Amino acid sequence: FIFLCNNLFVYLFSVPAALQISISLNKVELSVGESKFFICTAIGEPVRLEWYNPQGELIMPSKRMSLHTETSRSRLIIYNAIVQDAGIYRCEAADASGHTVEASVVLEIYQRLTFRDVQSPQEFRHGEMAEVVCDVISSPVPTVVWYYQDREITEEHHSRFRVLANNNLQIQQVTKVDEGVYRCEASVEARGEIDFVDIAVVVNVPPVLSVFQQSFNSTADYQESVTFTCITSGSPDPMVTWHRKGQQLEPSEQYMFNRMEGGRSMLTIRNIRQADGGTYTCRATNKAGLEERELFLKVFVQPHIIQLKNVTAVEGSAAMISCVAEGEPLPDISWRRASDGQAFVDGVKSQDGRFEVRGRHGKSVLTISGVKLSDLGRFDCEALSRIGGHQKSMFLDIEYIPKFLTNYTIYYSWEENPVNISCYVMSNPPATMLWRRERFTISAEGTFNTRVHSAEGKSVLEVTPMSDRDFGRYNCTARNNIGVRYQEFILAQADVPSNPYSVRLSAVSQRLATVTFMKPDSHGGVPISYYLVQYKEVGSLDWRDAKSHSVQTTVVLTGLEPNTTYEVRIAAVNGKGQGEFSRTESFQTLPIREPSPPAVHGQRGMGKAYRLGLIKQDDGGMPIVEYIVKYKTDKEEQWMTKLVPGANDFAMLQPLQWNTRYEVEITARNVKGLSEPTFYQFFMPQKPDITAESLFSGLGLGAVVGLGLGALLLLLVLVDISCFFLRHCGLLMCITRTLCSKKTTTSGKGKDMEEGKAAYLKLPLKEENGKESLKPDTIEIKVHSDNSIHTKLDDIKE
Repeated sequence: FIFLCNNLFVYLFSVPAALQISISLNKVELSVGESKFFICTAIGEPVRLEWYNPQGELIMPSKRMSLHTETSRSRLIIYNAIVQDAGIYRCEAADASGHTVEASVVLEIYQRLTFRDVQSPQEFRHGEMAEVVCDVISSPVPTVVWYYQDREITEEHHSRFRVLANNNLQIQQVTKVDEGVYRCEASVEARGEIDFVDIAVVVNVPPVLSVFQQSFNSTADYQESVTFTCITSGSPDPMVTWHRKGQQLEPSEQYMFNRMEGGRSMLTIRNIRQADGGTYTCRATNKAGLEERELFLKVFVQPHIIQLKNVTAVEGSAAMISCVAEGEPLPDISWRRASDGQAFVDGVKSQDGRFEVRGRHGKSVLTISGVKLSDLGRFDCEALSRIGGHQKSMFLDIEYIPKFLTNYTIYYSWEENPVNISCYVMSNPPATMLWRRERFTISAEGTFNTRVHSAEGKSVLEVTPMSDRDFGRYNCTARNNIGVRYQEFILAQADVPSNPYSVRLSAVSQRLATVTFMKPDSHGGVPISYYLVQYKEVGSLDWRDAKSHSVQTTVVLTGLEPNTTYEVRIAAVNGKGQGEFSRTESFQTLPIREPSPPAVHGQRGMGKAYRLGLIKQDDGGMPIVEYIVKYKTDKEEQWMTKLVPGANDFAMLQPLQWNTRYEVEITARNVKGLSEPTFYQFFMPQKPDITAESLFSGLGLGAVVGLGLGALLLLLVLVDISCFFLRHCGLLMCITRTLCSKKTTTSGKGKDMEEGKAAYLKLPLKEENGKESLKPDTIEIKVHSDNSIHTKLDDIKE
């Protein structure tokens, strides 16, 4: 029995139960974004438990859908549900025999009233079609109404406004007036749900830009400044930037920016330079757009020569001198030769056709064909425009083959007499010089009888001839990189001069004779040093020598004896020696005779004297012993005589009469006799002023000044006395009032005045010798009742 019971129990429990399945919910409503889970429970022995989505697809675990499955239980979790998640979800179970059962749940998802990413403010460009976006969703579809300034927007009242199918608000040709806050209100009548959002609408106006002045002029390098001004408007306020050559300008020492009220933006360019010229751009930008204006700066620049170099040319070749100048406007370029001031202009050849100027675009080239040495020197390039001018100079250097400057090529000397043979050369560049003798070069150190002395442009060969072989031809060679030249010199043997000729005697007197002659035809190759003149008395054997001064051909013989016959001959002397004498000539000196008439001149002496000057004269061969001077007035008959020694050079005649004409007769006497007389007249003037003559003639400067001051003091005293008596004023009146201030009666004043008169009436005078004297030479001053003054001079002597 127990066995049977056990088998029955095993059987009963070994038969599987029927498979059943259920889901915790049958129908669920879920809002978008919410999360929900469902539990599927199976009864029996399921071997598989799975979920399927509304599309019939097996649900696999993901971020939004999660599965937690056990033996007979499975949980499906849906996170953040979306509209697409709506539908019928199935849970299916299967047992070991393959039998399946399923259960389902209906998931309904609705959308809450939701504004999706609505931006505020929303900005639009003036004049465009504006669409104010209000993205609102719900399920069912919401109803949207727009409000502006608390009033509903309807197409009837707002012709430019329209609510689009997507619930956005469209505004045609939006303007600044349309700015403000708009309300987008959405509602779902089925659920009584309502919500709104306020959207600020901003209308941006593109920049409007204007300029007062578009073109500016300035001059460079004068520290000038220029200010550009742009006036802008727009919404929002435009930002103004300045640009040049595609680059935005930044504040610096050169560029200064300033912004003022009224939308004015200014750019100041300081210290204008040439490079600052050109186009500048004023650019205004805001959210609505961009606008530009171009302004032009014309920079005038004074001419400036930027290229002018010295030029070296070879004589006979062509030279090209280039001058480059810049400036605004481009200057005209001209040339001038400094040596003579001749000007050369573009397109015009010089008279000789050698100078021509060609130029364009600020460059000028002066071409000189067939360059001459006369072209050497400074040339000036001048650039001129209406702004100003600039000048620079260059130097034209000319290279040429050596040129010999020595025309004298024959030198004379004699044995053991050194001679310098000079070779002068002009060349550019400087030449090297050497000497040759019969194809042999003379070294710079020289030989026993030759030496070379060299300097720039000069070489001197010093030769001391020792024999005939040293005379002959010497060659001077000059060489530079242009070429080589030669010059030949001849060293010849010198000789003594030939004899002078045409000897003549002139101005022969008792003791003097002048000898003149002609130079010799040959000086012997070396210059004549002097002429030797020999003379002697006829019959004498001793010749006396006289030399000429340098090479003069006139010699004066002195110390001759009167009435004597002499012989004279002349020879020339040079470095070699004395030449032959000329032919002998004879002459005779004059005999002794009376003097010639004296010559005189006169001038007035001191006082009553007259000075008669005596001029040296021909004394007739013997010294003047004395001068006999006779003189008388033109009204007298008798002569007065005065003897003057012959050695004197003047005669003083005195005393003479004033205002009188005198006649003078002068005779010179030597041992031979008297000369012929010389007649002379002079006039003595009137007697000078006695006072000035006597008073001041013997006084020095200090005494004269002292007398002048004394006279001035005396004059002031007289004037003060006159003021005292006539005007009752002056220094005397002041002293009187001070001393007599206590006396007030009229009689007292009268007495004082009489005493004052008595004290000052008699004033001393000066005698001729300067001593004071009261008698008899006094001036008496009488004062009358009418206050007039009378003076009386008593016994004033002349």
